[in-house]
Amino acid sequence: MIAAGVAATGYLIATGQALTLDGLFLILTALLLAAGFALYLAYMVRRAMETPKAAPAAKAAATPAASKPAPVEG
Repeated sequence: MIAAGVAATGYLIATGQALTLDGLFLILTALLLAAGFALYLAYMVRRAMETPKAAPAAKAAATPAASKPAPVEG
């Protein structure tokens, strides 16, 4: 979608349709959609590069000392 929006904008500029009112709105729409998808892509890349914060807690719960049941009083 990002490439399609940029390509549509390039096509409208190359054919001279960008100077009309309809062409301006088409360019605005194409670039707005491309920007939305680009922001989402940047968000997903940033989330993929983060280190998981729950991993140390999961490792601590898996140790043998933590998995022993408590002694029964009585």
